[in-house]
Amino acid sequence: MAISRIPMCLCGIPPTVPKSDMNWRLPFFLGPENGVSLFSRRLFTLASAVSSFLMTSSASSAETPPPKSFLSGICSTKSWFQFYGGGFCIRVPPEFEDIMEPEDYNAGLSLYGDKSKPKTFAARFASADGSEVLSVIVRPSNQLKITFLEAKDITYLGSLKEAAKIFVPGGSTLYSARTIKIKEDEGYRNYYFYEFGKDEQHVALVAAVNGGKVIVAGATAPQSRWHDDGVRLRSAAVSLTLL
Repeated sequence: MAISRIPMCLCGIPPTVPKSDMNWRLPFFLGPENGVSLFSRRLFTLASAVSSFLMTSSASSAETPPPKSFLSGICSTKSWFQFYGGGFCIRVPPEFEDIMEPEDYNAGLSLYGDKSKPKTFAARFASADGSEVLSVIVRPSNQLKITFLEAKDITYLGSLKEAAKIFVPGGSTLYSARTIKIKEDEGYRNYYFYEFGKDEQHVALVAAVNGGKVIVAGATAPQSRWHDDGVRLRSAAVSLTLL
């Protein structure tokens, strides 16, 4: 099956992506110049699911200390502003501003020339200095993987490792990958989480699928700022929820 790439995992995926794989589709996750249900419910669900879905390195040994819980790298977002978009909602870090351009809001609304023009972003917010960005995009799943079936879950795009070819830019340094299962009324929904570094930028990315659409949230900041702000940016990406 043909696969397109959207623009990290010491967990069963090699630590880098070959440089020959440099063609990706989401450069805006790598910084502004290149232009995710309530969290309380998700926190409870994550707490019960992490032990089953936390991936560890296949090269680990008895002397290797156990990895930190995924929950230790996120914080509560319950008090943050919750943005609702088409088929999703996401929590926005305090003091982040909406930086969507007018053409992003209006794309696809005209009855004429730009009717088929897809919106670049479904949502986009940035810190006051513009160095930290939270973005959401929505794309038809058949643009990413040729299929005659309507994708209803992220697993339709492949396993966590296989889908990394779609969501992670070539040449990235891969830090982490997780499959997160969230209980819904009709069963469980899978979310894929990836964290990677590329060109001095650090990215936390969450992807999910519903009704044939892939919804991707990415939070990015310079590597130099990730130590201080990484927890809240990662938490923002993980707050992505499909409606």
